[in-house]
Amino acid sequence: MYFIQQAKQVWMIWQRDQMVRRVFLTDKHSEAVKPSWFGESIGHYENGDTLVIDTIGLSTENSYIDNFRTPHTKKLHVVERIKLSADGKGLEALAKVDDPDTFNEPLHMVQRWRKVRQSAV
Repeated sequence: MYFIQQAKQVWMIWQRDQMVRRVFLTDKHSEAVKPSWFGESIGHYENGDTLVIDTIGLSTENSYIDNFRTPHTKKLHVVERIKLSADGKGLEALAKVDDPDTFNEPLHMVQRWRKVRQSAV
């Protein structure tokens, strides 16, 4: 996964399939969010080292919360906190998943990625 930081957006690009997720560095969501695969993500930095991403508008069609294919509703709201691991060798994302029509309380998840060396071409 690659991160590209611009003045008003952060792009997350997956090497495997070249999917691009855009996180808009703004303080509020659009008035009318059109449901989509990645939904609408807005973000900001906390403490200079944590990217906080607030996402709504995730499509319910062929979309699941986890690898167990847990479905969700249009009310799904995800807040992620992404930062480098303490040893600097990876990324850690803490996610709070809230969908009152699916869960009795918010679900908390963690995803970790290890940094790999870039091979010379």
